[in-house]
Amino acid sequence: MPASEHPNASQPLAIDAGRSTARGVGTGIIASRYSGIAPLNKPVTVSEEALTAPVVVPDVSPALAAKAAAAGPAYIVLTGISFSHFLNDTMQSLIASVYPILKDNYALDYAQIGLITLAFQFTASLLQPLVGHYTDKKAQPFSLAIGMGFTFFGLLLLSVAHQYAVILIAASLVGLGSAVFHPESARIARLASGGRYGFAQSVFQLGGSFGTSMGPVLAALIVVPFGQPSIAWFSSIAFLAIVILWRIGVWYRPQITTKKSAVVERHPDAPDARRVKIALVVLVALLFSKQLYVSSLSSYYIFYLIDKFGVSTQAAQLYLFIFLAANAAGAFFGGPLGDRYGRKYVLWFSILGALPFTLALPYAGLFGSAVLTVIIGLILSSATSSIIVFAQELMPHRFGMISGVFFGVAFGIGGLGAAVLGKLADHTGIAFVYQLCAFLPALGLLAVFLPKMPKLAR
Repeated sequence: MPASEHPNASQPLAIDAGRSTARGVGTGIIASRYSGIAPLNKPVTVSEEALTAPVVVPDVSPALAAKAAAAGPAYIVLTGISFSHFLNDTMQSLIASVYPILKDNYALDYAQIGLITLAFQFTASLLQPLVGHYTDKKAQPFSLAIGMGFTFFGLLLLSVAHQYAVILIAASLVGLGSAVFHPESARIARLASGGRYGFAQSVFQLGGSFGTSMGPVLAALIVVPFGQPSIAWFSSIAFLAIVILWRIGVWYRPQITTKKSAVVERHPDAPDARRVKIALVVLVALLFSKQLYVSSLSSYYIFYLIDKFGVSTQAAQLYLFIFLAANAAGAFFGGPLGDRYGRKYVLWFSILGALPFTLALPYAGLFGSAVLTVIIGLILSSATSSIIVFAQELMPHRFGMISGVFFGVAFGIGGLGAAVLGKLADHTGIAFVYQLCAFLPALGLLAVFLPKMPKLAR
């Protein structure tokens, strides 16, 4: 019989397109119960105005949805995907951490260093939205393990590269692995969230941020003493990540079900299509201010400390680790705070709140710089989870694509910014770069244009 005549059709239930009830166990139960109903397999045409709305599925009972939500987060899966993020970003951060070695070995200038970052982050940023768009249509449970293979070969190539062009290719391969990893792993984190989207995104981001902070330490302890060939040792980390991601793919595969016919209705409090577009532009601007400043520190902070205070390369890498570790801690707290108080308020505090400390950093001494970077890292990085989840909730029907866009924008800004800042540092000095970047958090004022989201999507 048609869906409109079904006995349960009078009891619609609004659910988020990314919830596990839509892609997980709940959908599997419903599919098996009504598998003989042909009209449920017809495609749905979604209007532009409906992009911001939750999905209303007529055949989902409130009891079934409540049961799925009561199950809570799948902590084992969240831990596994977060640890994989840790391994992935540990390997990525090695690239920036070995810049001093590459600079000395091959007589590179700051502009060439910036181009290495650009090569790595350009492939990551360019391909992530494409990967997300494709997996929105057809999820690929084992794509994460395959993508990690690119990182594996990229590290091996970087360890034996003796020409600048080969270094760029190796960095691009690592970026390609990142492009495949992030959109689908963000989807898995949301699928395992149990409705606590900000918390799940923070757990996922925590692994990545902590992995990023470990790169300089490992470089100081292993790569600096043993040289460029020791980078090959880290390919074992990539192999471990491949094994874990393959197991996560085994868990993920049964969660992928055929999409069923759905009636799409706008939530009465959801922003309209015009406000969604404005909000997405604002979120990109906030991500720009945050990511460009973080890129200025992660790419050139080592050189800044060496140039201004005369510290050794290993000591400078440890100072960079302090900043990145604070970055990791801040990334964790931002998501749960957004779940509790609203993401808009977290964004106000996270971006604009860092401004006084970024303005003071260029004029602080060595100890003061270390303290200020900790404060900046804690405050600024708490915006990451809220920005990404806010964007996902604005366009729930394009979850993979929007995740890829924002992860891609983050990488693209970092890469392009590193190249531009490197060129600027060659002409004006590294200290001037930090004086200029100190004003970036002022873009946090743009958060005033963000719409108020419905209570079900804060």
